[in-house]
Amino acid sequence: MTIRLLRTLVAIADSETFSAAADTVHVTHAAVSQQMQTLEADLGIALFNRSTRTPKLTPAARLIVAKARRLIADYDNLVPSVLADGGLSGLVTLGALRTTLTGLTPQAMAVLKTRFPEIGLHIRPGLTATLLADVERRTIDAALIARPHLLPAGVRFRELAHERMQLIAAPEEEEDDPISLLKTRPYIRFDRTAVLGTLIDNWLVSKHIRVSETMELDSPEAIASMVRANLGISIVPSLAVKPDENVAVRRFDLGPDAPIRILGLAYHEDQIKMQAVDEFYRALLDVIANAGDASRRIRLRRP
Repeated sequence: MTIRLLRTLVAIADSETFSAAADTVHVTHAAVSQQMQTLEADLGIALFNRSTRTPKLTPAARLIVAKARRLIADYDNLVPSVLADGGLSGLVTLGALRTTLTGLTPQAMAVLKTRFPEIGLHIRPGLTATLLADVERRTIDAALIARPHLLPAGVRFRELAHERMQLIAAPEEEEDDPISLLKTRPYIRFDRTAVLGTLIDNWLVSKHIRVSETMELDSPEAIASMVRANLGISIVPSLAVKPDENVAVRRFDLGPDAPIRILGLAYHEDQIKMQAVDEFYRALLDVIANAGDASRRIRLRRP
């Protein structure tokens, strides 16, 4: 039994097919099949129910997969754990919401690289649910996500910022009432499978507002561009850290009960690279604080 065979088994568990697993571990379908036969022979048990069209993991195999994930994580983090640097001189894989990729995430990465030049950073964009599953499976070290309703066992969430939702409309829009706009203009919906999309939809339902949906997108930049082209209105977060270049749109406050997205960092409680995760969290906090200070200075300068 080798780490390579365990990686292939975990890839099959994650992708649910031998073909997809072959792509993940960069071998052929035949090689995956042969590796699993070798692993079954080494362990002396059946790992798959082959009576179905697509082989399914046996209950024993699922237990082995859970332990294999820990073994692989320990193997991958062997050098950082021995050096006791918490990952500050090795590769750290971080997940990030797409809404943070033009502001908060790159700025925090720059701060972290300045403080720890030897750290290697790899960013994986995604939605909260996907990134949270990656944290649980230990395929990433931490993720910048929206607070979900439930956290998987063993996963922790540390708050970073509260982002209020706002309505955006084209610059030439003359209506000033956001509720009227929602009821009368085409509506561009944020991906309803995302935590943010669900948060917004629940608020619309609570207000008994029926929108006329024209499209559904998962990119805030794409949504802003569509709104700027006067193709509809939308509800988006007022980002804690704004991108360097904002699309010119009108912005409307939704009132005291506007939905709020809580941004935070998720990670496994027994994360070996905990020092690196802590330092990334501090970098995120510093960037958010600096953005808040800059925003306050701008407001004070206004006549």
